[in-house]
Amino acid sequence: MAGMRTFYLDRLHPLQHHSPAASQAAGDSWLAARPPHNFRAGVVALRRFLGLFAFALLALPALAPARTLDEIITDGTIRVGVNPNFPPMSSYGKTNQLQGFDVDVGNAVGEALGVKVEFVTTEAAQRVPFLTSNRIDISLGALTRTPQRAKLVSFTVPLHSEAMGVITTEKVAAKSWKDLNKKELTLVNMRGNLSVQILKEKLPAPKVLLVDGNADTIRAIAQGRADALVENVDFFLSFTRNYPAVKWKVLSDPIFVAYCSIGVRKGNDTLRDFLNVVLYDLHTSGFVNDTWKKWYGAPMAVPIVPSAFF
Repeated sequence: MAGMRTFYLDRLHPLQHHSPAASQAAGDSWLAARPPHNFRAGVVALRRFLGLFAFALLALPALAPARTLDEIITDGTIRVGVNPNFPPMSSYGKTNQLQGFDVDVGNAVGEALGVKVEFVTTEAAQRVPFLTSNRIDISLGALTRTPQRAKLVSFTVPLHSEAMGVITTEKVAAKSWKDLNKKELTLVNMRGNLSVQILKEKLPAPKVLLVDGNADTIRAIAQGRADALVENVDFFLSFTRNYPAVKWKVLSDPIFVAYCSIGVRKGNDTLRDFLNVVLYDLHTSGFVNDTWKKWYGAPMAVPIVPSAFF
């Protein structure tokens, strides 16, 4: 601040001289030493920016740490993320209560913990953000393990598989997924799905129609806007019941097999280790396969082989 006071005193100094020559000389000296206008404006702008930046930092909420296993047990509740629009994995039933495979698994986890289960509705795109922001303790909803996601969250051992096959109609003359690699065909898929990138590599020729929801994919085929869906057949086949007049068909040969796990916040090792033990018990007791068959009406296309080592 002393420097600033000296600067303004220097500005007034030429006016205090009684000699015109001296005043002119002093004025010239002052003008020469005065910082350029652009420089002063830049300093003011920089100060304003730094002030706003500091205020923004103070306004940001502190990121709460993930709740550990002990904290969840002490609280008496575990928050489980499930997709409310993903039957038969999870959806609202006739009584407006969540039901499905994921709901049964979530309740089994809560029972093993000895706590209540709070189901948090979590759309597909929200699964990872909800974990990283500590809005849920675990995420279900067919969370496929990928290297990209593994940078952000941690995964348990697999809960179930997803065998990527083809749902199409009798109008499409195809016996294998490889027969779909034709320019005149349109494949429908959901924005953000892992399968979108896989199809670019394995089936580059067809046109691609991207939609927002699971049900929208089957609707697009029924309406004639697309010819086929290459995805986990188990997840999407239930939507075909809404269009009984369409002659649906499934191509059985899988194009790709992936594995879905329970997601936890990165570094929450105590919770993940506990879940691995629970999943081993749920697999070896037959609970997972029986529950899958209960909701899907058929065994898992690629069953999980449990391992005691994890």
